[in-house]
Amino acid sequence: MSKLTFARAINAGLRKSLENDPKVILMGEDIGALGGVFRVTDGLQKDFGKHRVVDTPLAESAIIGTAVGLAYRGYRPVCEIQFDGFIYPAFDQIVSQVAKMHYRTQGRVKMPITIRVPFGGGIGSPEHHSESPEAYFTHTSGLRVISVSNPQDAYTMIQQAIASDDPVLYFEPKRRYHDKGEVDETADLSTALSMEKARVVTPGSDVTLVTYGPLVKTANDAAMAAADEGVSVEVIDLRSLAPIDFQAVEASVRKTGRLVITHEAAQSGGLGAEIAASITERCFNYLESAPVRITGFDIPYPYSKLEMHHLPDLDRILDGVDRALGRGNSLSGLEG
Repeated sequence: MSKLTFARAINAGLRKSLENDPKVILMGEDIGALGGVFRVTDGLQKDFGKHRVVDTPLAESAIIGTAVGLAYRGYRPVCEIQFDGFIYPAFDQIVSQVAKMHYRTQGRVKMPITIRVPFGGGIGSPEHHSESPEAYFTHTSGLRVISVSNPQDAYTMIQQAIASDDPVLYFEPKRRYHDKGEVDETADLSTALSMEKARVVTPGSDVTLVTYGPLVKTANDAAMAAADEGVSVEVIDLRSLAPIDFQAVEASVRKTGRLVITHEAAQSGGLGAEIAASITERCFNYLESAPVRITGFDIPYPYSKLEMHHLPDLDRILDGVDRALGRGNSLSGLEG
């Protein structure tokens, strides 16, 4: 076991994929000599050459369009979108070409493209650098969407994404890049937990708390704080956002009877709404109260001095747990 930062774990996973498959190519802005703005690809161009770790122009649509052509020729491109808010120029390529090519060609053409997206807030960045755009892509059939929350998953799931014949959006929480954790670099991918499966982070019996990506750590802290008050909270890390492992969430809610969902993205049209509706349909007779959503507010991402008021924190999550237990009132006008 090695103790790696989140960023170094992704780097190690990319290195492993480059070593194992000569068809893997990394592409992105400043990912070569600079090693990326977050240094996630540091050292890879030096070791694998400019033909496999490619510095691209500042043109996200061209990056993804080129990846489509490479996939046609049998390569496995891994594209880095430098910041979450930069993905929108590539939106047409992703939803109109990457997501549909396999279906359009009746299975004759595969799109084994991985798109890495540093996402979320918490680092004091300006506009366009702290978005949570995952719901746009979970709504698009033909894409797999995953989000990692810890170094071990970061290492394992980047390799699983690259090895998949389906296009995968890999959302990595930028505010967790410096978090450290144990990573088993000898783990066999064939026996590792599938990237489609959710994981119970903290077992519990009173409330199910569902989240992903940057808020898994915060949710776990909230569960520990709730335990001090005698409330047992089960924390589930979704890991896969499309498809969602509803069986795991359903099993937990059938046990606890209460559901809280938290994510940084805005509430309206967010993943929390889909999870709440689906679990209500599946577990209506087991629910003791209505599902509660704790999310970012329905506003453009705020200035860095205000972002910590926008992002769900321990207190807001605990308030949501209290509401699910019938011990508190919703925040007037601010349901998230």
